Amino acid sequence: MAIIAVLLVLVAGLVAWATVRPAPTAPGPEPLPPRPPVVVVEALPQLTEQLTRWGGSGQFTGGVLVARGDEVLFRQVHGFANRSLGTPLQLNSRFRLASVSKQFTAAAILRLQDEGVLSVDDPLCKWIEPCPPAWAPIRLHHLLGHSSGIPDLMARPAWGIRRVTPASMEELTAESTQYGLQFPPGSKVRYNNAAYNLLGAVVEKASGAPLHDYLKTAFFAPLGMADTGYDDGASEVVMGYANLGGGGPSEQPDANVSIIVGAGALYSTLDDLLVWQRALHGGRLLSPRSYAMMIADHAPADTPDERGRPRRGWGFGVFANSIGQRVSPAFLDRQIFHTGSWSGFRNLMSYQPDGDVTVIVLSNNFHQRDAVFLLSQQGMAEALGRPFPTTMTR
Repeated sequence: MAIIAVLLVLVAGLVAWATVRPAPTAPGPEPLPPRPPVVVVEALPQLTEQLTRWGGSGQFTGGVLVARGDEVLFRQVHGFANRSLGTPLQLNSRFRLASVSKQFTAAAILRLQDEGVLSVDDPLCKWIEPCPPAWAPIRLHHLLGHSSGIPDLMARPAWGIRRVTPASMEELTAESTQYGLQFPPGSKVRYNNAAYNLLGAVVEKASGAPLHDYLKTAFFAPLGMADTGYDDGASEVVMGYANLGGGGPSEQPDANVSIIVGAGALYSTLDDLLVWQRALHGGRLLSPRSYAMMIADHAPADTPDERGRPRRGWGFGVFANSIGQRVSPAFLDRQIFHTGSWSGFRNLMSYQPDGDVTVIVLSNNFHQRDAVFLLSQQGMAEALGRPFPTTMTR
């Protein structure tokens, strides 16, 4: 009996200790991996030869980075940050991202979902007031996946005037409420900058902070992305150009990214974007559930093929497809990617998950679309060990 009594006292003591001891603290953020030195790297011989040829002739002006995991395989820039001043591009030059920015707005929504502040299944009208009755069926995931039916900025009357007229987030939201839907939400996909501006407004309402302040606090500062932010005109972004007429590249100084505030208003560098890619696809930013949502295909099942090729998967701020089929020799590896084009810039950022390969191509010439695309697929193919593409296919 005495032994039993002692055991009972010990058990009672253990129970009491368990109820008063502090709860285990959540693990702190993992330390950031060391960033590779920002130096020229040319460990992909075929891409090096291509860039030497095109960079020297002016067929490409911009920067290219290819990495496998954290190892940089290629990093090089060609051309001018400012042609009139004769200022060359640097490895850490800041480029306007244009629509590559959409994945940051999408990630902000998904981070707020992970924090329990909102859900991608929330009605848009929960966050936007006043809200048109026609918007009642729209959920945040419709905006994220380009299936809301809200007319895009460029599909509205007087786009030419809006393009050059500064606007606030409130003005952009109010303008979107004036137009009827082009199709029932969820029934089609149609690329939509206005939807991402509205998502920016939702981030502001849900977080209580301006969109780009939230992005800085949630992502850029913790990741050490000191060369990424809102392109407010005072951010030392390189000059953008366009090939207009026969007089050589023309400066494009009037970006007016205020009208694409949630859809395309960020700037960044090759190496900051590599940090972002590693963190996003490496599970450092979002829960597994939210990341799976981001890269899933949200298009309706009856969405048709595109130009005779299998259509892309419409993710949240990213697409997925075997875009190597658009070059020759073709290769079929699935890539998670997004392009960007705005006011003198043309970009493509892609990630191949099986090989853990990142390719970033940033050009400060709007009219180098084919060069940007081919270079991206040449870098991807060579890093994956595929035959080196030489031409685009149509």
